[in-house]
Amino acid sequence: MELTPYVESLRGSLAAAGDAAADDVRAAAERLSYAVEPSLRLTLLEALADAAAEITAQLDGISVDVRLRGGRPEMVASEAVLPPESPASPAPPTPPEPPMPPDADAGTSRVSLRIPERLKVRIEEAAAAEGLSVNAWLVRAVTQMLEPTPTNRPGSRVSTGRRISGWVR
Repeated sequence: MELTPYVESLRGSLAAAGDAAADDVRAAAERLSYAVEPSLRLTLLEALADAAAEITAQLDGISVDVRLRGGRPEMVASEAVLPPESPASPAPPTPPEPPMPPDADAGTSRVSLRIPERLKVRIEEAAAAEGLSVNAWLVRAVTQMLEPTPTNRPGSRVSTGRRISGWVR
Protein backbone atom coordinates (compact mmCIF):
# COMPACT_ATOMS: atom_id res chain seq x y z
CA MET A 1 0.00 0.00 0.00
CA GLU A 2 1.41 3.35 -0.97
CA LEU A 3 0.97 6.17 1.57
CA THR A 4 2.14 8.95 -0.77
CA PRO A 5 -1.35 9.66 -2.22
CA TYR A 6 -2.68 10.28 1.30
CA VAL A 7 0.24 12.56 2.16
CA GLU A 8 -0.25 14.46 -1.12
CA SER A 9 -3.96 14.81 -0.35
CA LEU A 10 -3.12 16.47 2.97
CA ARG A 11 -0.63 18.76 1.26
CA GLY A 12 -3.31 19.76 -1.27
CA SER A 13 -5.77 20.49 1.54
CA LEU A 14 -3.23 22.68 3.34
CA ALA A 15 -2.39 24.49 0.09
CA ALA A 16 -6.08 25.12 -0.59
CA ALA A 17 -6.50 26.54 2.91
CA GLY A 18 -3.46 28.74 2.37
CA ASP A 19 -4.80 30.05 -0.97
CA ALA A 20 -7.51 31.89 0.88
CA ALA A 21 -4.92 33.80 2.91
CA ALA A 22 -1.99 36.15 2.34
CA ASP A 23 1.26 35.07 0.68
CA ASP A 24 3.12 34.57 3.97
CA VAL A 25 0.34 32.27 5.27
CA ARG A 26 0.36 30.33 1.99
CA ALA A 27 4.14 29.84 2.29
CA ALA A 28 3.77 28.74 5.91
CA ALA A 29 1.08 26.21 4.93
CA GLU A 30 3.40 24.75 2.29
CA ARG A 31 6.31 24.46 4.74
CA LEU A 32 3.98 22.94 7.31
CA SER A 33 2.79 20.28 4.85
CA TYR A 34 6.38 19.02 4.47
CA ALA A 35 7.04 19.24 8.22
CA VAL A 36 4.06 17.04 9.16
CA GLU A 37 4.80 14.32 6.61
CA PRO A 38 6.68 11.97 9.00
CA SER A 39 3.97 12.34 11.65
CA LEU A 40 1.26 11.75 9.07
CA ARG A 41 2.95 8.57 7.81
CA LEU A 42 3.27 7.27 11.37
CA THR A 43 -0.38 8.10 12.08
CA LEU A 44 -1.49 6.27 8.95
CA LEU A 45 0.56 3.22 9.98
CA GLU A 46 -1.08 3.27 13.43
CA ALA A 47 -4.52 3.46 11.76
CA LEU A 48 -3.64 0.46 9.59
CA ALA A 49 -2.42 -1.50 12.63
CA ASP A 50 -5.65 -0.72 14.49
CA ALA A 51 -7.68 -1.81 11.47
CA ALA A 52 -5.69 -5.06 11.26
CA ALA A 53 -6.35 -5.72 14.96
CA GLU A 54 -10.09 -5.16 14.50
CA ILE A 55 -10.18 -7.48 11.47
CA THR A 56 -8.21 -10.14 13.38
CA ALA A 57 -10.72 -9.96 16.24
CA GLN A 58 -13.57 -10.66 13.81
CA LEU A 59 -11.92 -13.58 12.01
CA ASP A 60 -11.71 -17.01 13.60
CA GLY A 61 -8.22 -18.47 13.36
CA ILE A 62 -6.87 -15.75 11.03
CA SER A 63 -4.39 -13.08 12.06
CA VAL A 64 -3.98 -9.87 10.05
CA ASP A 65 -0.67 -8.05 10.43
CA VAL A 66 0.81 -4.87 9.01
CA ARG A 67 4.35 -5.33 7.71
CA LEU A 68 6.71 -2.73 6.28
CA ARG A 69 8.68 -3.55 3.15
CA GLY A 70 10.86 -0.77 1.84
CA GLY A 71 8.84 1.82 3.76
CA ARG A 72 5.57 0.57 2.24
CA PRO A 73 3.01 -1.08 4.52
CA GLU A 74 1.47 -4.42 3.53
CA MET A 75 -1.53 -6.12 5.13
CA VAL A 76 -0.84 -9.86 5.50
CA ALA A 77 -3.38 -12.48 6.61
CA SER A 78 -2.10 -15.72 8.10
CA GLU A 79 -3.28 -18.54 10.31
CA ALA A 80 -3.27 -17.47 13.92
CA VAL A 81 -0.64 -19.23 16.01
CA LEU A 82 -1.81 -19.87 19.54
CA PRO A 83 0.76 -19.55 22.32
CA PRO A 84 1.78 -22.84 23.93
CA GLU A 85 -0.20 -23.69 27.03
CA SER A 86 1.65 -23.45 30.28
CA PRO A 87 1.87 -26.74 32.20
CA ALA A 88 0.26 -25.34 35.32
CA SER A 89 -0.69 -21.89 36.43
CA PRO A 90 1.07 -20.69 39.58
CA ALA A 91 -0.71 -21.14 42.86
CA PRO A 92 -2.49 -18.06 44.20
CA PRO A 93 -0.67 -16.24 47.01
CA THR A 94 -1.54 -17.30 50.51
CA PRO A 95 -4.05 -15.00 52.19
CA PRO A 96 -2.78 -12.82 55.05
CA GLU A 97 -3.22 -14.08 58.57
CA PRO A 98 -6.37 -12.78 60.26
CA PRO A 99 -6.02 -10.58 63.33
CA MET A 100 -5.86 -12.24 66.72
CA PRO A 101 -9.36 -13.24 67.86
CA PRO A 102 -10.74 -11.60 71.00
CA ASP A 103 -11.14 -13.63 74.17
CA ALA A 104 -14.11 -16.00 74.12
CA ASP A 105 -15.77 -14.25 77.06
CA ALA A 106 -15.13 -10.78 75.67
CA GLY A 107 -17.76 -9.06 73.55
CA THR A 108 -17.26 -6.58 70.78
CA SER A 109 -17.71 -2.85 71.29
CA ARG A 110 -18.12 -0.04 68.84
CA VAL A 111 -15.90 3.02 69.30
CA SER A 112 -16.15 6.28 67.43
CA LEU A 113 -12.65 7.52 66.68
CA ARG A 114 -11.83 10.94 65.26
CA ILE A 115 -8.41 11.21 63.68
CA PRO A 116 -6.74 13.77 61.39
CA GLU A 117 -7.19 13.04 57.69
CA ARG A 118 -3.42 12.66 57.13
CA LEU A 119 -3.24 10.00 59.85
CA LYS A 120 -6.29 8.22 58.39
CA VAL A 121 -4.59 8.03 55.00
CA ARG A 122 -1.43 6.58 56.59
CA ILE A 123 -3.49 3.99 58.51
CA GLU A 124 -5.31 2.96 55.31
CA GLU A 125 -1.99 2.60 53.46
CA ALA A 126 -0.45 0.53 56.27
CA ALA A 127 -3.51 -1.74 56.45
CA ALA A 128 -3.57 -2.22 52.69
CA ALA A 129 0.15 -3.02 52.65
CA GLU A 130 -0.48 -5.81 55.15
CA GLY A 131 -3.67 -7.03 53.44
CA LEU A 132 -5.89 -6.11 56.39
CA SER A 133 -8.99 -4.01 56.84
CA VAL A 134 -8.52 -0.72 58.64
CA ASN A 135 -10.49 -2.07 61.61
CA ALA A 136 -8.38 -5.25 61.84
CA TRP A 137 -5.17 -3.22 61.55
CA LEU A 138 -6.27 -0.81 64.31
CA VAL A 139 -7.31 -3.68 66.62
CA ARG A 140 -3.94 -5.34 66.11
CA ALA A 141 -2.01 -2.08 66.66
CA VAL A 142 -3.88 -1.32 69.89
CA THR A 143 -3.49 -4.92 71.10
CA GLN A 144 0.25 -4.83 70.43
CA MET A 145 0.58 -1.63 72.41
CA LEU A 146 -1.45 -2.89 75.38
CA GLU A 147 -0.25 -6.51 75.68
CA PRO A 148 2.74 -6.83 78.03
CA THR A 149 5.72 -7.88 75.92
CA PRO A 150 9.44 -7.24 76.39
CA THR A 151 9.23 -4.29 73.98
CA ASN A 152 6.41 -2.40 75.68
CA ARG A 153 6.99 -2.90 79.41
CA PRO A 154 7.25 0.26 81.54
CA GLY A 155 10.47 2.15 80.89
CA SER A 156 11.30 0.33 77.67
CA ARG A 157 11.62 1.80 74.21
CA VAL A 158 8.67 0.94 71.94
CA SER A 159 9.22 0.51 68.24
CA THR A 160 6.75 -1.23 65.94
CA GLY A 161 8.30 -0.54 62.57
CA ARG A 162 8.42 2.96 61.14
CA ARG A 163 4.91 3.87 62.19
CA ILE A 164 4.86 4.22 66.00
CA SER A 165 7.69 4.86 68.44
CA GLY A 166 8.09 6.43 71.87
CA TRP A 167 8.51 5.79 75.57
CA VAL A 168 6.03 3.88 77.71
CA ARG A 169 5.64 4.18 81.50
